[in-house]
Amino acid sequence: MRPARFQSFAVEALSKAPDVKSVDPWQEPDRPFGVHIMFMSGAQIWAAITATAAPGEDYKQPENPVVYEAPAEVAYPDLYDGGKVTTQLAEKYLAAALTNSGSGEIATVYAYTVNDPATANPGVGVKFHSEARIQLLFQHTARAGQDKGQPFDLQSAF
Repeated sequence: MRPARFQSFAVEALSKAPDVKSVDPWQEPDRPFGVHIMFMSGAQIWAAITATAAPGEDYKQPENPVVYEAPAEVAYPDLYDGGKVTTQLAEKYLAAALTNSGSGEIATVYAYTVNDPATANPGVGVKFHSEARIQLLFQHTARAGQDKGQPFDLQSAF
Protein backbone atom coordinates (compact mmCIF):
# COMPACT_ATOMS: atom_id res chain seq x y z
CA MET A 1 0.00 0.00 0.00
CA ARG A 2 1.42 3.34 -1.02
CA PRO A 3 1.46 6.41 1.26
CA ALA A 4 -1.48 8.29 -0.28
CA ARG A 5 -3.76 5.26 -0.15
CA PHE A 6 -2.52 4.36 3.33
CA GLN A 7 -3.39 7.85 4.55
CA SER A 8 -7.02 7.38 3.47
CA PHE A 9 -7.05 3.85 4.86
CA ALA A 10 -5.59 4.98 8.22
CA VAL A 11 -8.14 7.78 8.60
CA GLU A 12 -10.94 5.24 8.20
CA ALA A 13 -9.39 2.35 10.15
CA LEU A 14 -8.10 4.33 13.13
CA SER A 15 -11.35 6.28 13.51
CA LYS A 16 -13.11 2.98 14.32
CA ALA A 17 -11.00 2.36 17.44
CA PRO A 18 -13.06 2.80 20.63
CA ASP A 19 -10.86 5.47 22.29
CA VAL A 20 -10.32 7.52 19.11
CA LYS A 21 -12.44 10.65 18.78
CA SER A 22 -11.26 11.72 15.32
CA VAL A 23 -8.63 11.11 12.66
CA ASP A 24 -7.86 13.57 9.87
CA PRO A 25 -5.33 13.74 7.05
CA TRP A 26 -2.36 15.89 8.03
CA GLN A 27 0.76 17.15 6.30
CA GLU A 28 3.68 19.51 6.73
CA PRO A 29 5.85 20.93 3.93
CA ASP A 30 8.46 18.18 4.32
CA ARG A 31 5.90 15.49 5.24
CA PRO A 32 3.28 15.18 2.48
CA PHE A 33 1.35 12.34 4.15
CA GLY A 34 0.28 11.91 7.74
CA VAL A 35 -2.62 11.71 10.15
CA HIS A 36 -3.77 13.78 13.11
CA ILE A 37 -5.33 11.55 15.78
CA MET A 38 -7.40 12.87 18.67
CA PHE A 39 -8.26 10.49 21.48
CA MET A 40 -11.43 10.69 23.61
CA SER A 41 -9.35 12.26 26.41
CA GLY A 42 -8.40 15.16 24.13
CA ALA A 43 -4.77 13.96 23.80
CA GLN A 44 -3.48 14.27 20.24
CA ILE A 45 -0.81 12.77 17.99
CA TRP A 46 0.41 13.99 14.62
CA ALA A 47 2.07 11.10 12.78
CA ALA A 48 3.93 11.23 9.47
CA ILE A 49 3.55 8.43 6.94
CA THR A 50 6.67 7.16 5.21
CA ALA A 51 7.05 4.07 3.07
CA THR A 52 9.44 1.44 1.83
CA ALA A 53 8.35 0.10 -1.55
CA ALA A 54 8.04 -3.59 -2.23
CA PRO A 55 11.11 -5.03 -4.01
CA GLY A 56 10.99 -4.06 -7.69
CA GLU A 57 7.95 -1.80 -7.28
CA ASP A 58 7.89 1.31 -9.46
CA TYR A 59 5.71 4.10 -8.08
CA LYS A 60 5.32 5.42 -11.65
CA GLN A 61 3.29 2.30 -12.46
CA PRO A 62 -0.24 1.55 -11.22
CA GLU A 63 -0.37 -0.06 -7.79
CA ASN A 64 -0.97 -3.83 -7.70
CA PRO A 65 -2.21 -4.72 -4.18
CA VAL A 66 -1.35 -8.18 -2.85
CA VAL A 67 -4.19 -9.57 -0.74
CA TYR A 68 -4.20 -12.61 1.53
CA GLU A 69 -5.91 -13.31 4.83
CA ALA A 70 -6.15 -10.33 7.19
CA PRO A 71 -4.36 -10.63 10.54
CA ALA A 72 -6.42 -12.05 13.39
CA GLU A 73 -8.06 -9.44 15.58
CA VAL A 74 -6.37 -8.58 18.85
CA ALA A 75 -7.64 -7.04 22.08
CA TYR A 76 -7.16 -3.30 22.43
CA PRO A 77 -4.57 -2.61 25.15
CA ASP A 78 -5.00 0.10 27.76
CA LEU A 79 -4.39 3.53 26.29
CA TYR A 80 -4.14 5.53 29.52
CA ASP A 81 -1.68 5.50 32.40
CA GLY A 82 -2.90 7.72 35.22
CA GLY A 83 -5.25 9.47 32.80
CA LYS A 84 -2.50 10.27 30.31
CA VAL A 85 -1.51 8.69 27.02
CA THR A 86 2.14 7.69 26.65
CA THR A 87 3.89 7.15 23.35
CA GLN A 88 4.35 3.43 24.08
CA LEU A 89 0.69 2.96 24.99
CA ALA A 90 -0.35 4.89 21.86
CA GLU A 91 1.91 2.71 19.71
CA LYS A 92 0.33 -0.49 21.06
CA TYR A 93 -3.19 0.90 20.79
CA LEU A 94 -2.81 2.15 17.21
CA ALA A 95 -1.08 -1.10 16.19
CA ALA A 96 -4.13 -2.99 17.50
CA ALA A 97 -6.47 -0.65 15.58
CA LEU A 98 -4.62 -1.26 12.30
CA THR A 99 -4.41 -5.01 12.98
CA ASN A 100 -8.17 -5.07 13.60
CA SER A 101 -8.94 -3.20 10.37
CA GLY A 102 -9.62 -6.43 8.47
CA SER A 103 -7.28 -5.48 5.62
CA GLY A 104 -6.11 -8.50 3.65
CA GLU A 105 -3.13 -6.45 2.43
CA ILE A 106 -1.63 -6.29 5.94
CA ALA A 107 0.70 -9.09 7.01
CA THR A 108 1.61 -7.68 10.43
CA VAL A 109 1.59 -4.48 12.48
CA TYR A 110 4.01 -3.65 15.29
CA ALA A 111 4.85 -0.91 17.77
CA TYR A 112 8.36 0.45 17.25
CA THR A 113 9.56 1.03 20.79
CA VAL A 114 7.93 -2.16 22.07
CA ASN A 115 9.89 -4.17 19.48
CA ASP A 116 13.06 -2.10 19.90
CA PRO A 117 13.23 0.14 23.02
CA ALA A 118 16.32 1.87 21.59
CA THR A 119 14.28 3.20 18.66
CA ALA A 120 14.72 6.95 18.53
CA ASN A 121 11.29 7.76 17.09
CA PRO A 122 8.10 6.15 18.39
CA GLY A 123 5.53 4.97 15.92
CA VAL A 124 3.85 2.02 14.29
CA GLY A 125 5.16 -0.17 11.49
CA VAL A 126 2.99 -2.01 8.98
CA LYS A 127 4.29 -4.87 6.85
CA PHE A 128 2.21 -5.79 3.83
CA HIS A 129 1.94 -9.10 1.99
CA SER A 130 3.51 -7.33 -1.00
CA GLU A 131 6.64 -6.83 1.17
CA ALA A 132 6.06 -3.07 1.15
CA ARG A 133 6.20 -1.30 4.51
CA ILE A 134 4.60 1.79 5.96
CA GLN A 135 5.96 3.68 8.91
CA LEU A 136 3.56 5.82 10.95
CA LEU A 137 6.06 7.98 12.84
CA PHE A 138 4.92 10.16 15.74
CA GLN A 139 6.01 13.77 15.15
CA HIS A 140 4.06 15.89 17.64
CA THR A 141 1.80 15.35 20.63
CA ALA A 142 -0.48 17.60 22.63
CA ARG A 143 -2.26 17.26 25.95
CA ALA A 144 -5.99 17.80 26.25
CA GLY A 145 -6.71 21.51 26.12
CA GLN A 146 -3.29 22.45 24.73
CA ASP A 147 -3.91 25.27 22.27
CA LYS A 148 -3.07 24.45 18.66
CA GLY A 149 -1.28 27.77 18.43
CA GLN A 150 1.19 26.75 21.13
CA PRO A 151 4.41 25.06 20.06
CA PHE A 152 4.42 21.37 20.85
CA ASP A 153 6.94 18.58 20.63
CA LEU A 154 6.92 14.85 20.95
CA GLN A 155 6.16 14.28 24.63
CA SER A 156 6.53 10.96 26.46
CA ALA A 157 3.13 11.45 28.17
CA PHE A 158 0.36 13.75 27.01
